[in-house]
Amino acid sequence: MRGSMRLLLASGLLLAGTSTAALAQKRATRAPELAYSLTEGQNLNAFVRDGKVAAHLLLRNGSDPRILVAFPAGNSGVGLWFNAVARPATWRLDQAPRPVTFADSKGRPLHGIESIATIDAPRLAPKQAVLSNVRFLRDYQSVSRFPAEVAAPMRTEGNRILYARDRVDGAPGYSLEIQVLSGRIEKGEIVAGADGRIRLRIVAATGDTPLTGLSKAELLNAKAAADPAARNALAFLSYREKFLAGSWRFDTYFGRDTLMSVRLLMPALRGAAVEAGLGAVLARLDDKGDVAHEEGLSEFALVDHQQHGQPGGDTPTLDYAMIDDDYMLAPVAAEYLLNPANRAAAQGFLAREVPSVAHPGIAQPAGALLVRNLRFVLEHAAPFAEDPRWNKLLAIRAGRLTGEWRDSEEGLGRGRYPYDVNAILIPAALEATDKLLRAGLLDRFLTRVDRAAFERAHAMAATWRDRAPGLFAVETPAAEAAAKVRDYAARVGVPAAPALAALKGQALRYHAIALDDHGQPVPIINSDEGFALLFGHPDPADLQAYVGALARPFPAGLMTDIGLLVANPALASTEVQDRFTPAAYHGAVVWSWQQALFAAGLERQLARTDLPTATRAVLKAAQTKLWRAIQATRATQSSELWSWAFENGRYKVVAFGAGKADVDESNAAQLWSTVYLAVQPPKPAPAKKKKR
Repeated sequence: MRGSMRLLLASGLLLAGTSTAALAQKRATRAPELAYSLTEGQNLNAFVRDGKVAAHLLLRNGSDPRILVAFPAGNSGVGLWFNAVARPATWRLDQAPRPVTFADSKGRPLHGIESIATIDAPRLAPKQAVLSNVRFLRDYQSVSRFPAEVAAPMRTEGNRILYARDRVDGAPGYSLEIQVLSGRIEKGEIVAGADGRIRLRIVAATGDTPLTGLSKAELLNAKAAADPAARNALAFLSYREKFLAGSWRFDTYFGRDTLMSVRLLMPALRGAAVEAGLGAVLARLDDKGDVAHEEGLSEFALVDHQQHGQPGGDTPTLDYAMIDDDYMLAPVAAEYLLNPANRAAAQGFLAREVPSVAHPGIAQPAGALLVRNLRFVLEHAAPFAEDPRWNKLLAIRAGRLTGEWRDSEEGLGRGRYPYDVNAILIPAALEATDKLLRAGLLDRFLTRVDRAAFERAHAMAATWRDRAPGLFAVETPAAEAAAKVRDYAARVGVPAAPALAALKGQALRYHAIALDDHGQPVPIINSDEGFALLFGHPDPADLQAYVGALARPFPAGLMTDIGLLVANPALASTEVQDRFTPAAYHGAVVWSWQQALFAAGLERQLARTDLPTATRAVLKAAQTKLWRAIQATRATQSSELWSWAFENGRYKVVAFGAGKADVDESNAAQLWSTVYLAVQPPKPAPAKKKKR
């Protein structure tokens, strides 16, 4: 403590008139708790976490150079975009980010990093700096706009370019210093030295409140895979207050990401980590029991409240627009709470007071909050349970094109009633409600009215499970399916022969990604069957048909050499196909966690004892193909998603965001892409002993 205060005070004096480069003389000599780097596509990424500092440095290569530092504290960040350069440039990291703490001009602590990097560009012209919440940096990156009130002017002092500003409410804000070590500043631009390179010291910091990292002892158990990349990513994203969805773009809580990651990681997580994830979700429930999708923190909350004429200051804003996460909480919580090994821990967790993020200053027992969500589930499941017609299914909210994990505007093919929510997650939530009631864990939190309502959960689940999936079932006749697969293959430049051979002249059966406003299936072959494998108990005949269909080679199914695609529009119109390209965020691309979901689901189904030999054979074949693709792309597993190109007779991985047509860029550290720490390849069957 005394050492860190000396650093703080010394740095404060330095900032009053000299460069923060002198921080190098005050650094602690020990290694940070966590430090690693990786290059993905055009982005060189370096991560560090130590005490009050957690930061992700991103250096963008290519024709549009960029320096960006994202901080989990407040989901804040600083970014400096440069004008396009004549030829692609490449960064080299000379000194990995090192944690620093120093004082701003008013003597208040800022926590951040210092790093040194070199770029082989003759000139860098600063275009725009954004120092604020990461959501505003995302806005600038995607649409070149951000709120005027968070703008930071550029200052130059000798060989330094400086940006610094308080938060809009006057609280400690954000700082970025670029010191030119090789080269010079000329008319506001950075010019290379005689060797044609520019060498920079980068010091970036935030004044937002730091999070408390989960220690290694709190995070993973002995079952976790020995995968350094996934362990590093998970460690960077794991905190006692919450798990972060991904960095750099989502360094904060997302309900769906938390729940699915906790569920898939659960076999490898320690109880403290599971409870941190569940507690974060419960802390953000609204008064009705709706699960929050995303939170807006610090300066984003301040600006949002101001723009809407609302009080609240920096009280977090919470977005409840998604519908899938509301029905994930119950089955994920039940998986942990009903495990006999966790009985004592479960009772302790349910009794624990959880401070509300939605209502600061208020706390309630976790059990009471979970019951609130289960009431929400029962209320919204009741209409279809009473009258099982398509127009009684749960639709995404009016006026929106998004409502579940495929949350880009084209993700559901402009459908309104998602397959995963209605056919899988709602029945699973109802079944979990019934199991939790029977186990008695929630007795102290239930009223008499609750108990009567919860008693209906079993029958409601049966109705949803029996009637909802069939509304999404599609069967395309053999001749039509073959023709469409052939035409689409030609359009996207992949071979049709393997896909057509796999069809074997049969009709193509699958579940549509959604129903449209008129109850008609949106004809996109999709990976959401993985939810049914993980949360459901499908009929063996359905398992055989639908898993077999998805395991066919693309574009008859979803399987490629570089992974399981999340969407295949081969059976849709050409207009829809053009919205589901390999450059679309939820198009014909691979999402790492969706492969893990499918793999975990296959393992769960193969553990059943009621499956015929033919069904087991189909599942085993799909499992083999899937793990072959997963292991072929091991280097990209911790990425959010990736695209592909077909060259020289094979599919090859293309980092998402590396292409000009890509609508966004992938996170280098993605929470639900770390789930392979628990989702592991099937163990080979023991060799049979030879008879003598």
